[in-house]
Amino acid sequence: MTENNSSLNDDVKVMSYNVRMFNHWRWTEDDNISAKIKTFITEQEPDIILFQEYYSLEKQQFNYPYKYIKTKNKQDKIGLAIYSKFPIINKGSLNLEHTSNNIIFADVIRKKDTIRVYNLHLQSLQLNTSKENFGQANSEKLVARLKERFKKQAEQTKIFLAHEEGFKGKKIVGGDFNNTCYSWVYNQISKDKKDAFLEAGSGFGKTFNYWFPMRIDFIFTDENAVINQFNSFSEKNSDHFPILTKINW
Repeated sequence: MTENNSSLNDDVKVMSYNVRMFNHWRWTEDDNISAKIKTFITEQEPDIILFQEYYSLEKQQFNYPYKYIKTKNKQDKIGLAIYSKFPIINKGSLNLEHTSNNIIFADVIRKKDTIRVYNLHLQSLQLNTSKENFGQANSEKLVARLKERFKKQAEQTKIFLAHEEGFKGKKIVGGDFNNTCYSWVYNQISKDKKDAFLEAGSGFGKTFNYWFPMRIDFIFTDENAVINQFNSFSEKNSDHFPILTKINW
């Protein structure tokens, strides 16, 4: 974590967090995951939160005046959410087809600025990190499956870039990309943007709970922004770790 000299009180604090449905499917025996996540967020006080794998149950309501929650359909309870302390004047979903993943956006008003906030959850690879092994007999099947999912990620990235072209103002782009900073997906989305981790982070910036330090969750801004701080946390309340950055313009 590093801080640049600036009026930090004027910064916008943005968090991205894949919360894995608040442990609804009980991937861990801990019954207090939902409460722990809520306590953690209350302590950090982000101005804007991007949730992936959000599970829309009443008990997960956070105390924010503005929010946009988008599930794939009315029956489905899992989706993406943007919570904001600033008014949301416009919002929408890119409605990615043939996938449970999606991209949403919200335009928030801060002082006199309109800031476009994108929340991305790109195609999941659905790897079982405790079992999948490229040396196994079924590794060819695994590679074929990965190839198909990377192809979907590329298609989703193109849809996002085409949509993003339509907004030229201040911008925050974040989420779970299910791919690393060495990927084509990262390369395309990060063009003409600042990566908050590279600007103000330190170490590996690990965001996924895996033996290898993988950074697959990101927050970007437009090039005019100043990134004053970046934190990646080690809260084990999900298979992802939350990330938080302080941004100013």
